[in-house]
Amino acid sequence: MWLDVACVLPTRSQAKLACEGGKVDVNGERARAHRRIRAGDRIGVTAPGGRRELVVRGLAERSIPRREARALYEDVTPPPSAEQLEVSRLDRMLAPRRDEGRPDKRERRERRKRKGW
Repeated sequence: MWLDVACVLPTRSQAKLACEGGKVDVNGERARAHRRIRAGDRIGVTAPGGRRELVVRGLAERSIPRREARALYEDVTPPPSAEQLEVSRLDRMLAPRRDEGRPDKRERRERRKRKGW
């Protein structure tokens, strides 16, 4: 799978799941996990970070260091517009906070005091 060799997706299994889930298209057509890729192909990948458009510049059979893997493709994703940046900033501000986990000793004491124990 070219997607994990080129470090576009972190693992081979994630690349396979993305292909099966319809998150990857090659030259405008939905891609299967074992599709042959050639130099010059346009690949669209929808990942948790957003949609990326890539042009294949080279191929590799095995995993290579990330620095070399970046030379296998050219990222032609258009930069986000000002409106998209503002929407994502507002989403981050309005998103619910994650639970910090178990309360520490001080927080437990404060809770006990509030309950009157």
